[in-house]
Amino acid sequence: MNEKTLKLLEFDTIKADVASRALSEEAGKIILDDLPRLDREEVENQKSLVAAMLDRIMFQAGESRDSFPDMAGILTKLEVAGTVLEIDEAYALGIFVRRAEALRQWLQKPFRRPDITGPMGPPDSLAVIAAEIPSCIEIPNEVFKVLDNEGKLRDLPEFRSIRKRIQSLQKDIENTGSRYAKSEETRRMLQSELPSQRDGRMVLAVKANFRGRIRGIVHEVSSSGQTVFVEPQEVVEKNNELLIENRRLDAEIRRVLREMTGRILPTLDKINVFYRSILHLETIRARARYCHDKKYVFAETPSGNNLILKKARHPLLGRGAGGTRTVSKDAVVPLDLAMNEGIRTVIITGPNTGGKTVALKTLGLLAMMNQFGLALPVEEGTLLPIFDGIYADIGDEQSLSQSLSTFSGHMTNIADIISKTTERSLVLLDELGSGTDPEEGSAIAMAILDHFIDVKARLITTTHHGILKNYGYTREGVENASMEFDSRTLSPTFRITMGIPGESRALDIAARNGFPPEIVKQARTYLDEERSDVSALIAGLKDKHRELDQAVWAGKREEEKLLEDRRRTDLKELQLKQKELHLRSEGAGSLRKLLGESRKTLENLVRELKEGDVFSGEVGREKTLKVKEFLSGLEASVLAEDAELERDMNLLAEERRNLDKETALKRAGEIAPDSKALTLGPGVEVLAGESRRQGRIIRRAKKRSGDESAAWIVEIGSLKMSFPESELIPLSPREASSKKQASWAADLAPKAPVFMELNLLGMRLPEALDALNRQIDSALMGGLGEFAVVHGKGDGILSHGVQNFLKKDPRVASYAFSRPELGGHGRTEVILK
Repeated sequence: MNEKTLKLLEFDTIKADVASRALSEEAGKIILDDLPRLDREEVENQKSLVAAMLDRIMFQAGESRDSFPDMAGILTKLEVAGTVLEIDEAYALGIFVRRAEALRQWLQKPFRRPDITGPMGPPDSLAVIAAEIPSCIEIPNEVFKVLDNEGKLRDLPEFRSIRKRIQSLQKDIENTGSRYAKSEETRRMLQSELPSQRDGRMVLAVKANFRGRIRGIVHEVSSSGQTVFVEPQEVVEKNNELLIENRRLDAEIRRVLREMTGRILPTLDKINVFYRSILHLETIRARARYCHDKKYVFAETPSGNNLILKKARHPLLGRGAGGTRTVSKDAVVPLDLAMNEGIRTVIITGPNTGGKTVALKTLGLLAMMNQFGLALPVEEGTLLPIFDGIYADIGDEQSLSQSLSTFSGHMTNIADIISKTTERSLVLLDELGSGTDPEEGSAIAMAILDHFIDVKARLITTTHHGILKNYGYTREGVENASMEFDSRTLSPTFRITMGIPGESRALDIAARNGFPPEIVKQARTYLDEERSDVSALIAGLKDKHRELDQAVWAGKREEEKLLEDRRRTDLKELQLKQKELHLRSEGAGSLRKLLGESRKTLENLVRELKEGDVFSGEVGREKTLKVKEFLSGLEASVLAEDAELERDMNLLAEERRNLDKETALKRAGEIAPDSKALTLGPGVEVLAGESRRQGRIIRRAKKRSGDESAAWIVEIGSLKMSFPESELIPLSPREASSKKQASWAADLAPKAPVFMELNLLGMRLPEALDALNRQIDSALMGGLGEFAVVHGKGDGILSHGVQNFLKKDPRVASYAFSRPELGGHGRTEVILK
């Protein structure tokens, strides 16, 4: 009988209810720690004691209901040599024994139920136990020689003279203090006319400025310094005598308690036996009180293996918070169950709302209560065998902490039950085979049933699997049962019918709970169809589906490979064009350099010609003009080359953007051949910017002065940004849906704030790096491809830490300090992959 089953069946609630009726807290703790007996003889003996106690409670007067004090600590103290009981300890011991003696004597009295006639029979089991308990009546006799019934010291002769002397001294001291209060001369010196006590000595509260006027001993000064507590010289001696007499009285009391403890100690072994026996009887009486208050009936133990429940009710059904009853006893439908000698397994079927689980819990809990010595909420004639173990698998066994599904949890629990079960065990399995494929669940359910049948354990199980109904007819020792269902009212009756399997009545219950009639009708049509080959059909479909998945996967892999190969080819072509443009750019640069140098040479030559006057007038001018014409033609050629070079570079950049767009669309989902034909406008889904984040166009952006290009405001997540029309790729509805499905993980991820500019100023490095890590996660999930980090310059700790983090992070494509006008070395711009 494991702890799990005790918890499932709520047996601890029953124990707590029984323990609350014990008159001793120690007996209550014993009940709470106790478990149902597993041996037949022990169970029968305990039940007979409880039944005998119940008879006495009901028919014998004179029962004392005084509570018992706790004794464990006192008895442990008495084991120590030289122990002297304190007054309260001695009083508790005396009270316990006195009240326990009253219980023992009540149980020893001859007793016979009034409904039994004839001569008096032998003493019952309780009377025998009470007679065997050693009497300890001498203990309260010794205790109450020293103490009265209230637990106070008696006025013994040993104390009388000392107390008389103490009273005389106290009176003299009080009179002395009163004289100071009554005298006109001294009264004005006092803060209070009433004397005080300091360490057991009488003192006067004297005003500080009169301290020297009353001679005596100063014991204390008030916190304000205005009052001095003085013991007058004339009462010092009397206070000393009073202290001595009090010490004498304490010593005398100690002597009397020591002598009393010494007279008790020789009987310590007898007291321990007496104590344990009384606690045992109190646990029996608490059980009997529970049965009496509940008006329950004892189950009989069959000579064979019959199990019969008659009008059984769950003892906790209908109870609210704190154990209060929320429905009447009569409102709970009683349960009848019969498992005769040859029936070892019962398979209960029926509707979900029929009470199958309650039936299992009722049987299991009643079996535990029976073996705990309790009467049960049943009728006469109920038979319950004595089980060596009661095991249950009931309810949802799902465990998130152990990563167990419902089915795995059930299998783990049932495996543990299988390892412990014998032919004398009771096994209760709820919804056997549920939580997995019905066909496989039925198979494993039948295998489990086979095992328990082979072991010959007593098994009651519930199920919805129709195949198990046939199983019940084909196996010896197995019987079907059903929870009744009123087809007229479409409601359960919560009664078990033995020998007949039940129907789940799922369609009737669905109709009763408001399901549309056409759906219920269609379900009945499917139910009537032949479905014997469904399993084979499903298996075939699974094979086909697996083959199709493999083909689709292979096609996707091939498509990806072709796309990557084409992209590499395009990149190589672009790289060659870039190289060509680079070489042409270098050539144009050389021409520009030559042009510049030629201009300088010409200017120098003209200056020299003018200065040297080598050529005359017209000749010099003519040659100079020709040189200028040559240089002008050379300049025109350079400008034309520059223009062509710029045009080619723009075309190359456009090709690169188109290649990036195509790759981004391929990664986002299926590319639509007509995406170029889509027009931009409010509400259109687009891929925006170089990072190709998906967003939705809100409206046109206002044109800035000097900029005639069209721009649009695009909403990306929670951000609204402006993009040139050239950086927007419209998506068809199919593409937009595909893109959204591709980003389902980001949509389902917890939303965290994402910033276009992350400010880390004022943070410590670990805190800043944590914020940066969250920013990158949020940016990736929100489709933000780039952002800035403000870290400042300072000592460079934050700046270096941030850039080292970005350098190692595989999610970062590149990073660099901002331009000087945007923050320079105090700000880093980040581009994500």
